[in-house]
Amino acid sequence: MALKILRASQAQQATGLPRSSFYSQVTKGLLPPSVQLGPRSVGWVESEINAVNAARILGKTDEEIKSLVMRLVKDRVHLAEGAANV
Repeated sequence: MALKILRASQAQQATGLPRSSFYSQVTKGLLPPSVQLGPRSVGWVESEINAVNAARILGKTDEEIKSLVMRLVKDRVHLAEGAANV
């Protein structure tokens, strides 16, 4: 399975949020935090952004979305390991 990393502008576009709202939602735990790509670059896991978008479409509450985000971040290790073992 290939993991796709989105840069900030792509992740913002995928959510439909302007920059300040995007980062505010990350801070509040309503969007997953970024992953470090290098010393001065970060990105977002596309599947995590898609999962949050799907939860929003389904009308999940902010508390449900926070729980989803925490689970997604916790599962990053397993997701990456699965992709690396292909």
